[in-house]
Amino acid sequence: MQQQHRVLGIVLAVASAFAAPSLQAATEQDKASSAILFQSFHWNSATSGFYADIQAKAADLKTLGVTHVWFPPPSDAASTQGYLPRQLNKLDSNYGTEAALKAATSALAGQGIKSVADVVVNHRVGSTGWGDFTNPTWDCRAVVSGDEWTGKCGNADTGGSYDAARDIDHTQTFVQNDIKTWMSSRLKGAGFTGVRFDYSKGYGATYAGMYQDAMAADFCVGEVWTDLNYADVDAHRKLLMNFVDGSAGKCGAFDFTTKGLLNQALAANEYWRLKDGAGKPAGGIGWWAQKMVTFVDNHDTGPSESCSVGQNHWPVPCDKVMQGYAYVLTHPGVPSVYYAHVYNWGLKNDIKALIDARKAAGVTSTSAVAIQQAASGLYAAIITGTNYQLAMKIGPNSWAPSGTWTQVASGANYAVWKSGGGDTQAPTVPANLAKGTVTATSVPLTWAASTDNVGVTGYRIARNGATLTTTTGTSYTDNSVVANTTYSYQVQAYDAAGNTSAYSTPALSVTTPNGGTGCTSVAVTFSIANANTTIGQNLYVVGNQTALGNWSPASSFALTIQGTGANATWAGTVNLPAGAATQYKYVKYNPSTGATVWESSQTTASGNREFTTTTTAPCTATRADGSFKF
Repeated sequence: MQQQHRVLGIVLAVASAFAAPSLQAATEQDKASSAILFQSFHWNSATSGFYADIQAKAADLKTLGVTHVWFPPPSDAASTQGYLPRQLNKLDSNYGTEAALKAATSALAGQGIKSVADVVVNHRVGSTGWGDFTNPTWDCRAVVSGDEWTGKCGNADTGGSYDAARDIDHTQTFVQNDIKTWMSSRLKGAGFTGVRFDYSKGYGATYAGMYQDAMAADFCVGEVWTDLNYADVDAHRKLLMNFVDGSAGKCGAFDFTTKGLLNQALAANEYWRLKDGAGKPAGGIGWWAQKMVTFVDNHDTGPSESCSVGQNHWPVPCDKVMQGYAYVLTHPGVPSVYYAHVYNWGLKNDIKALIDARKAAGVTSTSAVAIQQAASGLYAAIITGTNYQLAMKIGPNSWAPSGTWTQVASGANYAVWKSGGGDTQAPTVPANLAKGTVTATSVPLTWAASTDNVGVTGYRIARNGATLTTTTGTSYTDNSVVANTTYSYQVQAYDAAGNTSAYSTPALSVTTPNGGTGCTSVAVTFSIANANTTIGQNLYVVGNQTALGNWSPASSFALTIQGTGANATWAGTVNLPAGAATQYKYVKYNPSTGATVWESSQTTASGNREFTTTTTAPCTATRADGSFKF
């Protein structure tokens, strides 16, 4: 298999010398790519301020090391998240207006970052019914003969079926032409230069290659997510290769094989699964790394804002996410980083340290991997970059490379080292860490500057043993504390080569005062049971606060089921403003159809459930509301 795809790569390379540029593979999938893909959304990101948020983060994403940003589906859709497309050519969606979208892609381009569109062409819904397609207008021939719609009149499907919408017949020339025009005109005109094909198992891969030709994208990847039989891993990664081959090598594939193996390795301590019988990585990257896009979790497989919120269809264990990043950010393939992990979970600085190590070593999508250990409790490998080698380990068992190596990143059960490449001397440890005037909501810190043989790049501040942030100066004020709480602080220096000092010792202990009105927000835990939900319904809290959707079910706060069955308890925690007079109800809401069932009125004057959030510590509240009121 490996030889087969090496030969194919040579054939494609030779052919490209004689082909028109529009027939070449996407740029990043046709070279030793140093790209870093950033998924800019999670399952609950669909709000009107989404594009403005990405626009505002453009400079920060450049600092993180991102080269490509993957956007959610940009077209008008029947579903909140955009995966039931309706009018393809209408680029106003639940994420914002077309103007806001263009402002976001323009801001990214200004930072040298390219934008990747989520292209959903396997299926589509009608404007008012099952198959009345408009903008562009299609007739019944656009729907495959095996679809559930009684009005279909197209040809046989070229892939798997999709029950939630009409399966599109890509053998129809008018369908092909309209999709090509949409991608090459509307999407490119909105600032997109790359594509991510959704549900790629639903239609023949040759059409992905055809649409890639039309757009001449610089980045192309397909989603081929199928069941993984751990007893027959090769069959799973063969499906990834089939998609790439079917597109004539023009598009890559998300490495769901590596994803599934990481899940099992991290959840069951079975790190031996990461090595195949040939001694190579056991996922798609072991066969054709250049065409693989690796990831830890995404909007479907993993959580969203926190561990218990979101889809969670196939997640990496929440406490082992950084081990997953230590693997994908040091190994070949193009790695993808997830918005929620960076901006919601507080892992940005730890992820950045790994990206910095990858870039400094010159690790690319085609870098060689030499696996050193693959056993219960331990995986270790040495990866050869264009500048120098990286060594890495994940798992609870200890391991370190032999010889002269410098550790450049580490955390709970993972570590990364570098070898060679010039500067290996670490800065001195920051000294004299001290606190200023502490309030209920802020802790000012200062320390003495470190020294380095080349120069100190910055300082990493740790709170309670976890990275809080980085700064280039010798002071920082932590404004994320709460009243009447004890915190422990340490500071570490680092240089441009990735060398790090030890953390300052002893740790500085700081206790914030009571503060009276110290709460700026309150973490409120809602729970409800006995709602008699049906398939497709979830429980949400909707109310008069922004975090509760301002009475809009589509923007309300999603709860997570705590058991099974129609009458299980649903719960979740959300931050509300302190001192806020809050009114709310529980609703049964189907995000795919928009169907909503509201609670009946309460005995209060407003008819809603009511309470006022606290203004004093502890800044928490619990709303155990018993049963859904019919």
